[in-house]
Amino acid sequence: MAYFPEDIGLVEGVKNLTEDKIQQTIKEVISKETGARLRAYLDTCVHCGLCADACHFFLSHDRDPKYSPVGKVKQTIWEMVKREGKVSPGFILRSAVIAYTECNLCKRCSLYCPFGIDIAYLLSIVRRICHKLGVTPQYIQDTAHSHSATMNQMWVKDDEWIDSLQWQEDEARDEIPNLRIPLEKEGADIMYSVIGPEPKFRTQLIYQAAVIMNEAGVSWTMPATPGWDNSDMAMYVGDYELMGRLKRLHFETAMRLKVKKIVMGECGHAYRSVYDTGNRWLGWRDMPIPIIHAVQFYWELLQEGKLKVAKKFEEPVTLHDPCNIVRGMGLHEMLREVIKAFCSNFVEMYPNREHNYCCCAGGGVINCGPPFKLTRVLGNKIKAEQLKATGVKIVIAPCHNCHGGLEDIIHYYKLGMQLKFLGDIIYECMEKSNAVL
Repeated sequence: MAYFPEDIGLVEGVKNLTEDKIQQTIKEVISKETGARLRAYLDTCVHCGLCADACHFFLSHDRDPKYSPVGKVKQTIWEMVKREGKVSPGFILRSAVIAYTECNLCKRCSLYCPFGIDIAYLLSIVRRICHKLGVTPQYIQDTAHSHSATMNQMWVKDDEWIDSLQWQEDEARDEIPNLRIPLEKEGADIMYSVIGPEPKFRTQLIYQAAVIMNEAGVSWTMPATPGWDNSDMAMYVGDYELMGRLKRLHFETAMRLKVKKIVMGECGHAYRSVYDTGNRWLGWRDMPIPIIHAVQFYWELLQEGKLKVAKKFEEPVTLHDPCNIVRGMGLHEMLREVIKAFCSNFVEMYPNREHNYCCCAGGGVINCGPPFKLTRVLGNKIKAEQLKATGVKIVIAPCHNCHGGLEDIIHYYKLGMQLKFLGDIIYECMEKSNAVL
């Protein structure tokens, strides 16, 4: 009980465990939900430690071996398999803390492993086991409950969702009189989907997206029903059954509207859940309808001449490469082309692209809530150093979780920097031919 007693989800969850229940659950997950992949990774790892320097937790904690990727594996899934599930409730508690709050599943370590071992996959199995045992941090579990009850992560009610869209349409029409946010438009080219925090806290992003859609002249719509939220904390809790429900509803909503493709807002983990995890859990070989991230969408609009630059953003900017859309999907060059089109002075952060350090919020870590905020902030001192070294005051981060994590780092280390979404820059600098002068 020594670990984070203020987190009721962990403390109360572990009280219900017996060693028999633990062993049975571990064996069930390993025998029925994993296979040769898990065994190959565990058998192949030679403890060389080359993954260590890839981890921001390791670097930020003075190279403490227990924070290295291989150290986290050794303390968790390795022992579970080695002991054939015969571990104590205290072991499960510590494993949950490591898997949920000391690893962002960012996959940077896999780039440096000479065998390409996917350590994020191994720690995800630990989360899956902890979820099935009922030992998860309370805040992220509450978020999963919201998904289950409302099909969005912020407990947004159906009428509140529609009201938010109509409100942003009314606001935007003061600037662009002919602007509309089409609801339930069957046969549109695009269904635009966002994550729960946008109607709850960042409605300006919906406003900006509507302005971009209007100026580009695209045929688009947003659903008025559940299925509009593409976020997926169930994936990070380890509740794959709920993850499958979320992904299925998201795609079925787009298919019901008979759109040609889905465009997702600036979120990283939601993209990961459709290109990597959710679709595989559902057994889909291919996604049932094409889906692209906002970064690719903006890039395509620029290439097609549908998005024009009216002025340049003059203040120097740097870029944080989000793990899931860069290391995961390779959108780094598209991202830079869009930034350079709108910004006069772009300063690279080093290392960058697929080698960039994680924001330390992803992988559901920020959703584990206040009890673990300091874990995140102290676990990413290396990111603060990376940000400070750029010498600029504006950071572009096209991902919601990255904003949350970087805001905490910027505040804690007193960096005096401001964060912007890519859409913020585009909206400010784009041509608006239908705007009221």
